[in-house]
Amino acid sequence: MILKSLGNFVEIAVQKGKKRLAVAVAQDEDVLKAIKAAMQAGIITPILVGDRHEIMISAEHAELDLSGIEIFHEPDKQNACISAVKLVRNGRADILMKGLVSTGILVKAILDKETGLLKGNLLSHVAFFETSFYHKILCITDAALNISPDFSEKCAIVNNAVSVYHKLGISNPRVAVLAAVETVNPRMEATVHGAMLTMMQKRNQIEGCIIDGPLALDNAVSADAAKHKGLISEVAGDADILVTPDLNSGNMFYKSLNFLGGAFVAAVVAGASVPVVLTSRADQDKSKFMSIALAAAMT
Repeated sequence: MILKSLGNFVEIAVQKGKKRLAVAVAQDEDVLKAIKAAMQAGIITPILVGDRHEIMISAEHAELDLSGIEIFHEPDKQNACISAVKLVRNGRADILMKGLVSTGILVKAILDKETGLLKGNLLSHVAFFETSFYHKILCITDAALNISPDFSEKCAIVNNAVSVYHKLGISNPRVAVLAAVETVNPRMEATVHGAMLTMMQKRNQIEGCIIDGPLALDNAVSADAAKHKGLISEVAGDADILVTPDLNSGNMFYKSLNFLGGAFVAAVVAGASVPVVLTSRADQDKSKFMSIALAAAMT
């Protein structure tokens, strides 16, 4: 199976049936527009947590009929995040979504050792891009959460992204560990990490994927560029997942694709017990909807 467009997430989600979506601080017009589209697609049943009055105003602007939608009134944003997380933890919701609240407040609720949702060693951001310049969906990680991951954290970032692919029905995604060059240079940490991750996969310390690195971006996404440089690789020119060296490079790459490349994005946070939909205020309505579809397809 090859993911050709973000629309594939909707198709997979429809096959899996409706999922319950808990939205933390739900009084966000754009988020409610995305929820409306997801409801019309038949993939989610929303549960809204936040200030009831503000939710009603935002829903009116979004032209979302709140009839039959469960609303938990909690005007305090921190408590609203805790309540939304609790709904998931208690089995009343399958997916968590960020509303009109800072990422830090929601992540704090997720990471709480007693009441949170952390499943693995690390939360990481996994973004899927649909662009006319690549032959399939391209995944980038991590562009939002881990600032300067050390090697053990980078292992977790890879495993989180691979697990997302597995949940989507793709058993052996190709992972390119990015650096500025494709040769190992001890003075460039990203190249060393790429080589180490590659060797770990070859020795089955990381399973369920094919890893190659370090790879410069051109080699990761262009078979012609890789051929020109004489690279022999199962990943070069056909990568599914691009692992960026740090948040700075990942975030700039993410926004370059969005604002200069005309790409559409769907993104989740992986590493929790359920998918977490975490979008930027600058993301388009379509991206927010597709992010919900991605989370539903994973569940």
